[in-house]
Amino acid sequence: MTGSERSGARTLLARLGFSRLGEAKALLTELTAHTGLTRDEILADVAVSADADEALAALTRIARRDAAPVRAAHEDPRARRAVWALLGASDGFADFYFRHPEELGDLASAGDSLPTDAEMRSWLADAIDATADGFSATGTESAWVSLRVRYRRVLARIAAYDLLSPSPVDEIPKVTAALADAAGAALEASLAVARTRVSQGAAGAGLFPREQVAATRLAIIGMGKTGARELNYVSDVDVIFVAGVDPERSDTLGESRAVDIATRLAVQTMRGLSEVEVEPPLWEVDANLRPEGKQGALVRSLDSHLAYYERWAKSWEFQALLKARPIAGDRALGDAYVRAVQPKVWTSAARENFVDSVQRMRERVTDHIPAAEVPFQIKLGPGGIRDIEFTVQLLQLVHGLSDERIRQRGTLEALDALVTQGYIGRTEAATFARDYHVLRLLEHRVQLRHLRRTHLMPADADDQRMLARSTRLAESGARIWEIWEGIKREVRDIHVRLFYRPLLSAVAALPAEERVLSTEQARDRLAAIGFADPAGALRHIAALTSGLSRKASIQRHLMPVMIRWFADGVDPDYGLLAFRRLSERLGDTPWFLRMLRDSSGAAESLTRVLSGSRYIGELMEWIPESAAWLDDDTLLRPRSGVALQQEARAIQTRHGGIEDAMRAVRALRRRELLRTAMSGILQTVTIEEIAQALTTITEVTIQATLRAVRREIVPPEDDALDFSVIAMGRFGGAELGFGSDADVMYVYRANGIDPDRAQRLAARIVSELRRHSEDHRVPLDLDADLRPEGRNGPIARSLDSYAAYYRRWSLSWEAQALLRARGIAGSVKLIRAFTELADQVRYPETPDTQGLREIKRIKARVEAERLPQGTDPSRHLKLGPGSLSDVEWLVQLLQLQHAHEVPAMRTTSTIEALRAAEAAGLIPTTAADRLAAAWRLASRLRSANTLLSGHTSDVLPTDRGKLDGIGRLLDYPPRSATQVEEDYLATTRRSRRVFEKLFYG
Repeated sequence: MTGSERSGARTLLARLGFSRLGEAKALLTELTAHTGLTRDEILADVAVSADADEALAALTRIARRDAAPVRAAHEDPRARRAVWALLGASDGFADFYFRHPEELGDLASAGDSLPTDAEMRSWLADAIDATADGFSATGTESAWVSLRVRYRRVLARIAAYDLLSPSPVDEIPKVTAALADAAGAALEASLAVARTRVSQGAAGAGLFPREQVAATRLAIIGMGKTGARELNYVSDVDVIFVAGVDPERSDTLGESRAVDIATRLAVQTMRGLSEVEVEPPLWEVDANLRPEGKQGALVRSLDSHLAYYERWAKSWEFQALLKARPIAGDRALGDAYVRAVQPKVWTSAARENFVDSVQRMRERVTDHIPAAEVPFQIKLGPGGIRDIEFTVQLLQLVHGLSDERIRQRGTLEALDALVTQGYIGRTEAATFARDYHVLRLLEHRVQLRHLRRTHLMPADADDQRMLARSTRLAESGARIWEIWEGIKREVRDIHVRLFYRPLLSAVAALPAEERVLSTEQARDRLAAIGFADPAGALRHIAALTSGLSRKASIQRHLMPVMIRWFADGVDPDYGLLAFRRLSERLGDTPWFLRMLRDSSGAAESLTRVLSGSRYIGELMEWIPESAAWLDDDTLLRPRSGVALQQEARAIQTRHGGIEDAMRAVRALRRRELLRTAMSGILQTVTIEEIAQALTTITEVTIQATLRAVRREIVPPEDDALDFSVIAMGRFGGAELGFGSDADVMYVYRANGIDPDRAQRLAARIVSELRRHSEDHRVPLDLDADLRPEGRNGPIARSLDSYAAYYRRWSLSWEAQALLRARGIAGSVKLIRAFTELADQVRYPETPDTQGLREIKRIKARVEAERLPQGTDPSRHLKLGPGSLSDVEWLVQLLQLQHAHEVPAMRTTSTIEALRAAEAAGLIPTTAADRLAAAWRLASRLRSANTLLSGHTSDVLPTDRGKLDGIGRLLDYPPRSATQVEEDYLATTRRSRRVFEKLFYG
């Protein structure tokens, strides 16, 4: 061959779709030698192949083993097209024909039509020589092999029709139905082999008389996609087994023995299709949707099934039955089963826990997807197949209780019924259906590639190009990816339009005949997604969207997606109510409407904070401009102490009177508490940052109040008086949570002023400080109970009085309390002097052994006496075993013993002191980690409890809804009440063991 001829041959191969030209030329030469066919005869139908190189390589490999079937297939035009289509789309089929070259001959009748259910059952029955009474001729493994080979022949016919269709996307319903029917036929044939094996005593099958096996009724119920006739090429086949006895033979066979035989039959049926043999398994037969799942009996009688569903079944189990259909075995028994359970599917929507089960359905959409797979997931990723199926099934469950006409098994049939009955619009439904067709086609092609179960789009460019050609949806790999990305976006948008937007029509001022949903239907939808008061929710929606104003127009546009976001939140009802109040407060404020319209991120964050926290909702009603922070992440960060100090001083400069000034300072505090709460809910800050922010806000408030009060109370002639506020407890440790009291002590120094007058001035300062810091909306309780002598002691003392008291009368608990004393307001010199005094008491050179024993005795008494009556100690976040009190008392004991020698332990911070003790070798690392984990979790739970309810509580709630809400605020997944509880109890149990060992010895 001349150079120009070689070049022309390569050009021809390239034009025909080959890319590995040198390899293709060599393989063609070899294939012509094996078969005696000309190149033109071989390549006549190469254009139908998605990957010409792979198809040619597969043909040559098969011809090396047996050339005659390859030649015969190319001599028949129909077979030749089918061969090139199959081998170009699937190396799985290439492997099959390599194992069984003779099967190529069956392709002479493939490609023009799909096999019927009856044909497939007949072909597979012939493969095992099934008898009229449902037994196979032999029960050996060879029967299983014959069955699997014949199934793959049937599968090839279905695939050939699919691949050669001019528009395969339009054939999806027919193809998926044929695949489901093929699975039913395979199960029927495998059951016949199982009957023979059980009656002949095959290994592991038992041995029962043939008459009893024949008298045993076994119905195989298809579930999921099998039941709906929407099966993939390679997918688990979900089934349920139902046993019974032939009524005419019930006198010779009892039900328990029939169930025993049926169980052996079910096991052997599954093995015939799923167990490793010479011919590879077909697919997994999955019976885990049966009552009690993997823990339940594999086979039950019909009565046993019904008894379980009546007494024990959960809502999701009824919903799984939506697609149940008899597919093999005793058809009459299967029909009886479906008739008995179908009504329960629809009444499940009226069950108390229906909303919970619906939310679990949503979770299953994306559960357990590795993060790296999410961008490639056709089925489970956002905008994937499961999103469409979830939307359609949810609409069926919500409205199917009262409308039998939409009770369809299949997704597309259900979609048509929903349109016909007016639950969704035709345009959206048509787009949804088209997207479903495309997604299923993509899924089919990626599974055909290797005849393996997968739902991932290929990442490789060559594989994407092959996918584009095999689907006939695009000319290039890049384009098929663009189409897929567009569909994902469309599916997510249509879910909102199909489910949520029609809710607006139910509250619109439209004639009844023009409404998409009636009021009752809209309530059903709202209840299904989690609204406890759907009638109230509809009133709020009506108030927000009614009218002709620009505001109402924007709300109508945004409301459907906001309803979805509220439904995803902790408390949808309160979230929607709070949003209505906020919208009414802001009215037609331009920036608010613009933010709602243009910033979906801000709008979603708004629904999240409002549905997640009554604390936030109540504050936002009074500070509505705070909604603007959601459009700028920097505005959600807690502000620095310096910035707050500057603002507080500016307030006092602007306002001459103390009342006006303090009103502005209280507004500052509320605003910054709200900012911190919002950042906590949106998790832009850690628990440590929240504690520091709350401490800073409280410090600035007290400092500003003290300046204002002193200016009003202390006359110029007494200006020498020094006065300071000392933070104590969690305030002193900069560890405040939402709802925490501010423990303080007050100290003064007369500096030459008459002592009695100085005492009176100090007492007045304290009184006015407490009065002006009061805030009935967000209380600030300045608690001075940790002062010397407690409530019996003077509210304020001079520095000398403190010194004299600590020198002569101080009790061990008072030294312990000073460990967290920290000056935060007033005279800096006085704070420094007080700190020096406190250091002498709290960091003694020689620990007081008797005092340490007294601390341990007091701790035991606190545990016994201070817990509120009737409170479960294990649930008390502050005083319970292993909780905040245990950690703090242990750390403080270590500080009293060792802080004099270990300077790093001289800190008011619990965790800093704990880690310093660990670094000094005073406490093992594992023990320190357990204590820190318990302290941190208890702190987070306290704050979350306050944010959720708007009220302060130190007790972990027992109410599952509240516990779940707290968990959601801590970033647990929905319905994690039990997990939150278990995590807390386990964490505090470990902490308590450490505490008891180190504290009590």
